[in-house]
Amino acid sequence: MLNEIFHIAVPTAFYDDETLNVEGTIHHIENLYQQGVRSVFVCGTTGEQHSLSLGEKLELVEGIDTNNKLTNNMEIIFGVASVRQKEAEELAKHISKTNITAVMIGYPPYIKPSQEEAFNYTKSLVSISGKDAILYNNPARTGFDLEVDTINKLLSMKDIIGIKEAGEKTKIQHLKIESDKQLYIYAGGEQGLEDSVRHGFNRLSSIAGNLAPAEIKNWFEALLKNEKLKGAEIHKVENVLNKVYSGTPLVNIKEELNSQGVKLGSCRTPIGN
Repeated sequence: MLNEIFHIAVPTAFYDDETLNVEGTIHHIENLYQQGVRSVFVCGTTGEQHSLSLGEKLELVEGIDTNNKLTNNMEIIFGVASVRQKEAEELAKHISKTNITAVMIGYPPYIKPSQEEAFNYTKSLVSISGKDAILYNNPARTGFDLEVDTINKLLSMKDIIGIKEAGEKTKIQHLKIESDKQLYIYAGGEQGLEDSVRHGFNRLSSIAGNLAPAEIKNWFEALLKNEKLKGAEIHKVENVLNKVYSGTPLVNIKEELNSQGVKLGSCRTPIGN
């Protein structure tokens, strides 16, 4: 069960030679915890997941799982996806033995599986992980769109508790949710967030929260209540959003955090070239 309505999709830290920096990634998560954040999404939304080898993903899982401060006090959601299903299954198997709270199932880019292939891929990963699972549909980045009929078939699995829909927002109005099941609908990032809430999205997978977690959370909670922030508060939010989304968000976030002493390094080229 995921109790937090808001999680932050954290960047992956790299050294100058682009090798994985597990300690840097964990340090950023610990820093967010000190700012009141109680849920993070690792290895996914920021677009770096598919640049990581299976070995690097396993190393990141191990580093987080052995940090009891994180796993005992935070909801850790880990992204599971791969162009090769066997590698995604190996990752899911490893996660099943950890204290990681949940998985977010992403779809492989470029290869465009059929709906049936995607259904079987998802079913296998959810079953192997043994964790609560969120579906992550992002057709603009993967070239694959999880259709409503496929989603509805998947929702019959009790462990699938949510969907992060970065495609057509009206799709969620056609989901068939059993009366005894609570389904969490995650907005992917802050762009168009007001519209997402109007369409029925009830949770947020935040990008800008890496820089201003309290401000973004307060804004999102106000939107859910159909309330408006006061002038100074909304001005702070607008400044953060402009800083993050003017250009490449991941590059902007890392540059800002690096300047604050949170060493996340650069992005893996060509991002940040």
